[in-house]
Amino acid sequence: MNRNGKKKMKRGLGVAYCTLIYLFLFLPIAVVAANSFNASTTKPYLSWKGFTLDWYVRLFDNGSLLEAFGNTMLIAAASTVLSTVIGTLGAVGMYRYKFRGKKTVDALLYIPVVIPEIVLGISLLTLFSRTGIPRGLFTLILAHTTFCIPYVIFNVRARLAGYDDSVEEASMDLGAGRVQTFLRITLPVLAPGIGGGALLAFTLSIDDVIISYFTNGQVSTFPLKVMESIKSGVSPDVNALSVLILTGTIAVVALTQSGLLKKKRN
Repeated sequence: MNRNGKKKMKRGLGVAYCTLIYLFLFLPIAVVAANSFNASTTKPYLSWKGFTLDWYVRLFDNGSLLEAFGNTMLIAAASTVLSTVIGTLGAVGMYRYKFRGKKTVDALLYIPVVIPEIVLGISLLTLFSRTGIPRGLFTLILAHTTFCIPYVIFNVRARLAGYDDSVEEASMDLGAGRVQTFLRITLPVLAPGIGGGALLAFTLSIDDVIISYFTNGQVSTFPLKVMESIKSGVSPDVNALSVLILTGTIAVVALTQSGLLKKKRN
């Protein structure tokens, strides 16, 4: 076989390899999207009975599902704000100041990340029970904030790794106060790390099942609702809502990428 033949063979193998990877990643999503248009009305809704948009209409009549989705978005938004503020302040504080036990605190940050979620869920459930805090929306927000904070700290601290402190010193030498320097100098520099940490926290909160199961009380979230419906077969209106969420996510990513491309061109 000549050199051109070998190149074509390698290229073909590369295309086949990439195709298999993309099929493995996106085929389940395609199945969910297809089932959202399935006209089947009998459980477990697996046999294809034709194309329909009825499930997208029925979705807005499913009050419990919409309530669960609303709870999910509220919890994700609240925990993202809290974890972003606390994580940013924690990362900046640990970067700037030296104190006794700093290495221990730094090591403890990895515990919510590396331990199994079921252990963290049981721990939080025990804590809320011992302190007399009734489980509900408040405990869900606290629980989600707890496991999101380390991810924000890691992202912001990575941004701080290449930070030049002399910029802040120059700002204060020119008459700016500490607050003004932080808002106009430090915060814009840390913005990519803060934004990345916030997006990661939001994604983790929306996706959480196990910790929410232990701390939800009587409050239902969208992942818990999906988990409950698995026993009898996931209803196509759940698939329809999943497709709408996926579409919204793709739209946000597309807008973000287009904005970044415009900045690069300018």
